[in-house]
Amino acid sequence: MATKHMHACQLRRWRMPIAAALLLSTGPAFAELPIAETRMIVTLPESWKGDASGRLLVFASPVKPGEADQADVDTSTFDPQAVSVAARDVATFGVARTVQINTQETAFPAGFAALPAGDYRVQAVLDRNGDYNYGGRGPGDLVSKVVTIHWPEQSPATLPLDRTIPDRALWDFSDAPRDVQQAVADAKPHLHEELFQSPALSVFWGRPITIKAWVLTPPGYSPDARQTYPTVYETGGFGSTHKRDIAMAGRIWGLEATKDIPPMIWVFLDQSSLGTGTTEFADSVNNGPWGHALTAELIPSLEKQYRMDGKASGRFLTGHSSGGWATLWLQVRYPKVFGGTWSTSPDPSDFHDFTGADLYAPGANFYRDAAGKPRPLIRDHDKLIATIPDFAKLEAVLGHDGGQFRSFEWVFSPRGADGTPMEMFDRTTGAVDPAVVSYWRDHYDIAHMIETRWPELKPDLDGKVHLIVGTADTFYLDGAAHRLDAAMKKVGAHAQISFLPDKTHFDLYERGGDKRALTRDIARAMYATARPEAAPAKKRPARKSSRRH
Repeated sequence: MATKHMHACQLRRWRMPIAAALLLSTGPAFAELPIAETRMIVTLPESWKGDASGRLLVFASPVKPGEADQADVDTSTFDPQAVSVAARDVATFGVARTVQINTQETAFPAGFAALPAGDYRVQAVLDRNGDYNYGGRGPGDLVSKVVTIHWPEQSPATLPLDRTIPDRALWDFSDAPRDVQQAVADAKPHLHEELFQSPALSVFWGRPITIKAWVLTPPGYSPDARQTYPTVYETGGFGSTHKRDIAMAGRIWGLEATKDIPPMIWVFLDQSSLGTGTTEFADSVNNGPWGHALTAELIPSLEKQYRMDGKASGRFLTGHSSGGWATLWLQVRYPKVFGGTWSTSPDPSDFHDFTGADLYAPGANFYRDAAGKPRPLIRDHDKLIATIPDFAKLEAVLGHDGGQFRSFEWVFSPRGADGTPMEMFDRTTGAVDPAVVSYWRDHYDIAHMIETRWPELKPDLDGKVHLIVGTADTFYLDGAAHRLDAAMKKVGAHAQISFLPDKTHFDLYERGGDKRALTRDIARAMYATARPEAAPAKKRPARKSSRRH
């Protein structure tokens, strides 16, 4: 591909005014102009044994006056245009152990030839597992040192991949804050790893597939006792992993140990998938039957091993962001299994407002609104941080799969002729595919499910949906929540949908300086549902005296 486009790219590397071009062409002597070099050379270190392959990424960040040297150069979700990145797929480094990358061909926000002249810090990364879009740099990836170059260059810069990111032990939290380290250490004796090989998922993929989970047992738990406990199934948001769930378990243990929340068993479910983003524990033609595997395989297996209530009135769901959507969908799809969901800031639950875009509108465009303006995606209250086209185009450069938008397609989309999920929108133009959206609606639009199936769902679902979102949600997720609220009211459903004033995606759980306030509220509400007899008796209002004075 690089060779096919080389000549056209070279012509675009240096542009001059037409008048200057005419002057040069008519003069007695032609002065050759310098050509800005857009290629870079990336090499494998001598210590690296064998070949390597993956997604090669080159990052360039302008040097700011007085700025200290950087250990790494990387993109940021909250300032996507601050760092330029170019990419190409590498199948082999060949006998020369060298590849070239043309920074004009696949790049964001534009080819490097558009960079203003100046000094830049540059770094190369070989993403060997194709998961950069989900977790960034990880174990086994090859990384170069950060070098400073002056742009435009007249010869290709060379970036040796001289460092391998090491693997880290599952329980190694040495780089975490001290309070996290202590919480993890305290929880460890009560945390049990479950690696469950799912028959249904293994058949779907044609190889063994394991569901990873942590089971946290409460203070005083004994496997030999007759006492059983309500069980909370929690799954994290986009970017969560099995290792990160340990830190979440540490926080919950701290609350249980101090009796800030009632004693329950917590199960932390890993929804990071096989390089495709998140499974969201949804049944999918692309990812496989994750909802079925959870409800029909994993949960029965856990209830045989642990002192769980083992009935719907003692099984609860909670999760934030993508985990919020996952738990909301599971509750609606499997209403007989669970006794309630407390979903916070869930991904869009009504696709009439998919982070601001109405996917059902005629001629819908995911990138631009009816006035042609780029659709916002990320905000800090009233300040716009990033747009949908910025986010989607950066995601497409960083990798083929694993990003947030592509993850939605792996969960929601029908399978295409090539065996991969069909794209909901065109990555260049933003045009929405109405056929794909129709499939999304019929299987994953939760508000649509409520409106069209309420008579069937009501006996087992009514009163079980609890949703909390901030009115200033960072990703505009309050819009879809309002629509779900309207759908619930339309069918006469009992649901608790709360909009917390001025709260964002990231401070939703904080109240009065207490970062776990909402966690306490949710845990106590779950326990009161499972053990209504243990709830504090409500004080009766004082009777008004009929005596005349």
